[in-house]
Amino acid sequence: AKLGLLSDLMLKNVFFDTCVYHLPGQELLAKVVPVDNILFASEMIGAVRGIDPETGHHYDDTKRYIDQLPLSAEDKAKIFEGNARRVYGRLSGTIEKQSARTV
Repeated sequence: AKLGLLSDLMLKNVFFDTCVYHLPGQELLAKVVPVDNILFASEMIGAVRGIDPETGHHYDDTKRYIDQLPLSAEDKAKIFEGNARRVYGRLSGTIEKQSARTV
């Protein structure tokens, strides 16, 4: 049986994250990868710590780059949350259970 184009198959199964620490890299990511295949990521509590002395921002603050991209609010919402909820099907239920416990 024919499976279809490799690019179509890959885009159903391959995702890219936003752990890219400069705006030009984020711009390229958003240009070449469909928004539906981009997952928000940051190392805010991970290995890349410290503040860039030139900007005063944390090196690993990737949200500020996504905020600057010329994307619609809907596309940014997909990157920040929607895509992860779609890819990780049980995530929404887990978040709701944890939220219910804290109320």
